[in-house]
Order: sequence, then C-alpha cells, then structure tokens
Amino acid sequence: MLPPSSTRVVARSMASLTHVASRSTTAGSPAVARNALACAGRFPASLGSRHMLSNSRSLHQFPRFQSLTNTNKRAFSTTVTMSSSHRAETDAFGEIQVPSDKYWGAQTQRSLGNFDINQPQDRMPEGVVKAFGILKGAAATVNMQFGLDPKVGEAIKQAAAEVAEGKLLDHFPLVVWQTGSGTQSNMNSNEVISNRAIEILGGTMGSKKPVHPNDHVNMSASSNDSFPTAMHIAAVLELEGALLPSLKSLRDALQAKVDKFQEIIKIGRTHLQDATPLTLGQEFSGYVAQLDRNIERVENSLPHLRFLAQGGTAVGTGLNTFKGFDEAVAAEVTKMTGTEFKTAPNKFEVLAAHDAVVEASGSLNTLACSLFKIAQDIRYLGSGPRCGLGELVLPENEPGSSIMPGKVNPTQCESLTMVCAQVMGNHVAATVSGMNGQFELNVFKPVMIRNLLHSSRILRDGMKSFERNLVHGLEANEQRISTLLHESLMLVTCLNPVIGYDMASKVAKNAHKKGLTLKQSAMELKALSEEDFDKHVRPELMLAPKEKK
Repeated sequence: MLPPSSTRVVARSMASLTHVASRSTTAGSPAVARNALACAGRFPASLGSRHMLSNSRSLHQFPRFQSLTNTNKRAFSTTVTMSSSHRAETDAFGEIQVPSDKYWGAQTQRSLGNFDINQPQDRMPEGVVKAFGILKGAAATVNMQFGLDPKVGEAIKQAAAEVAEGKLLDHFPLVVWQTGSGTQSNMNSNEVISNRAIEILGGTMGSKKPVHPNDHVNMSASSNDSFPTAMHIAAVLELEGALLPSLKSLRDALQAKVDKFQEIIKIGRTHLQDATPLTLGQEFSGYVAQLDRNIERVENSLPHLRFLAQGGTAVGTGLNTFKGFDEAVAAEVTKMTGTEFKTAPNKFEVLAAHDAVVEASGSLNTLACSLFKIAQDIRYLGSGPRCGLGELVLPENEPGSSIMPGKVNPTQCESLTMVCAQVMGNHVAATVSGMNGQFELNVFKPVMIRNLLHSSRILRDGMKSFERNLVHGLEANEQRISTLLHESLMLVTCLNPVIGYDMASKVAKNAHKKGLTLKQSAMELKALSEEDFDKHVRPELMLAPKEKK
C-alpha cells in the first residue's frame, strides 16, 4: 500500500495529463504518465536498460536522442527508461523508483520528469558538475573539523573526487531549465556522492545510511550558497585554464603576421572608401592591440569570480554553519584547484546578485565584438580572387560551392563570426538573468552559468580553429596591394602642406573625372612641378608623423 503522500503525487501527476499534450517516447508511454507510474512503483520492467551518457558525447549515443512524432515535432522521453532492476528511493514526496545502476536518488529522478526540456542537449554543463565535486570534497574536509564522522567524511571526499575528475558524468542527467537556484542539480550532486560513498563503505544504495545526502554531503550548506559557489569555481577554471590560453595564442599568431607584413605598404580604407596608406603590419597591429585589451578585460573579471558564496547558506546569514567554515572551504578549494579563491566578504550580495558573472560575460561579449571585426576585415581583404579586394590570400581548406567549380570561401571567418553572434546572444540572456535577483536570491543561476561557460567554450574553440586553419596560412598578395595603392587618389593628401587643401582637392577630382593619374592631373592643372610631385608623393613618407624641424 502506498503512503498517502505518494498517492497524492500519483494523482497530481496523472491529473496533469489533462493539461498537457501527450508526447510520444521511445518507450511508447506519455512522459508524464510514465513518471506517475514510477512514483507508484509500477514502472514496466520490460522496457529494458538504457544508460545515460556524459554531456560530451554525440547525440546519437544518447538513449533519448530526438525522434519525430506524427506532427513532426521533436520529442524526448522524460526519464531514463528503467532497467529491469531498479531500487526504491524516497524524498519528502514519497517513494519513487530509480535505476539500480545510477547513483542519483529520488529528487533527481523526480526532477527528470518535472523538467523535460530539450534533453539531452541542455544538461548542466560538465564544468558545473565537476565544480560541485570540488566543492563537496572541500566541504567534507572542513566539516570533519566541525564534527563530521571521519569515516563518512573520507568516503564523501573519495566520491566527490570521482565527480570532480569527470568519472561520474553519466549520473548527472538534469538540464539547466530547472529551479532558478539550481537546487535540483545541488541535490543531484548530494545524491550521487551519497550513494557512491555508501557503496564505498559497503552499504546499500538508496538507504541513506551511513551517508545521508542532506545531513552529511550537504552539511553546513544550502543550494542557495552551493550553486553560486560551483558557478564561480567552474567559471574561473574555464576562463583561466582554457579561454585565456587560446586567446593569448591567437594574439601571438597575429603578432607574427604583424612582423611579417611590417614593410608591405597598402592603401587604408575608412567608411569603406580609399584613405591614406599604412602598412599591412600596422593594420594587423590594431588587431593585436584589441586582443591585448581583451586579455586584460577577461583577467580583470577573475578577481570577483574568486569570491565564493559558500557559508552564506539560505539567505546569507550563515545559519547552520560554524565560524570560520566559509574561509576554510575557500582555502580548501584553493588547495584542490591550484588557483586562488576567497570567501566573499558579503554573502548577501553573492546570493542575491551575480554581477561578477554578468561582468565576466560582458568581457566575453567585448571579445566577441573584437573577433567579429578582425574576422570580417580579413574576409573582406581576402575577397576575390579576381573581382574583390584580393589583398590577402586565405588558406584553401575545402571546396566552397556545390554548384560553382573551383570556388573557395572564407569559411573560418564565417564560422568565427557566427560564434561571436552566439556569444552576444548569450550575454543578452546573462544580462536579463543578472537583474532577476529578487530580495535575497537570484533565481536565474543555471542559465547564467550555462551561457557564460558556453560562450567561453565556443570562443575558445573558435579562436583555436581560426588560428590553426586561417591565421597561420594567411599570406599577403603584394602585387595586388601595390596596384591598388598606386591607383588610389588619396595619395594626394600628402600634397596638402605643399599646394594647399583646395588645390589638392582639385587635382584629385580632375584625375577621377578624366581617368588620369594624380601626377597627370597635377601636371595638367600646373599645381606643381613634376620634380616636386615625385619628391612629395611617396607612400613610404605617409606612414608616421614627421620629425620636428
């Protein structure tokens, strides 16, 4: 006989079927109905075993990859199809069946049914899962100093280390679209670590003995401080360990082109119109300077991300913790990661607002703007090969057209600019999320960290691809550059100090109207002698300020 609480859950789940469209699943049962059956302990054993796989694996490997219904809509099963062997776990809502080969517990299983949104693509980022492993291990170390049974604490540390190392990613199936505090993912971590620790100690998974997910793994903590702490750990490790090295490498690759192109004089362009000359190296030096400033911006966003919320618990007061707990956890996380973290000086701020995440996202948004400009310039300068600017020769990596033979496109530029557009969109969502902290808690945490990590990841990979497949093989078309340089009317600018702006303008307009060279036009208008023209109209003298006389 089911307890009354379970009966109410089943009734509510079944009743909800009248309010939602039935969605087909690979098991042939409506997703919500199947979840209700699981709550009742009557999940069909004949459905077979399917295993959740980690976020990093391709879609076709997942048990819930997309299928098409008769209405051509995408559908996913809500919960993992139960294996023939499953166990009963309980939470405040009663009993629910959980696959026996999974470490997660009742709250995670229930959340799978309650948040069936774009599975499996939008699962909680791997970086957050690993950060939870770091955090829970650090907390166990500190909690043992404040009374946690060492036997339990050491088992928690061992299980948490496996999470931090990415060994248990298959056991974190929840998507980012959940409660705004990230409670479901915090409990997913607590349950996985609890059951793995129980297994290590020779106990029975699901018994919550001798390791309880709340009392022991979540000791001295709340989801409200644990999730933002995991957010900051994940963000620092990603930006410092992955994005910045990729950014610095691209910067150095562009610097190599600055050195290579330093003596190549070309025509400049403003408003997409001819302007005065500069060297190709000078043009590329602007790109390098942009990336230098972006390195500074990303690095300057890190100090605020190093402040951890752990120890604030529910609303920032530190209820149910001990004095010194927060500082000890930050010190332990620093020790485990090898990079500095500190306890936040004001816990109310880091629970209720995530300005540090918005700031970091903003630095990536600015980087995306810079990269977009750089890639766009290179794409235009490489346009042609015969009817465009053609000043740069881009590497030919693949055929460019299914209909036009021999066509090669600037694919790396297009790829990177699309990455940049996505990053800008991610930042808009992060901005809206950042302002949605009501009173003592921001409730858009999962999407904020998901977007920050996603932006960092695609920028990191996009820059690597751009550097490897374009920048290294980029060459200057010196013949084309020279032709365009000497056809430009803007070389007349160097005559301003000699014949004055008005006469120089007449020379340029006359040359353009009659199809003459600047020299021919100047001679026709008797603006100056041929000798003086040759003396002053020299592109190499137009590249820097004059020396003071």
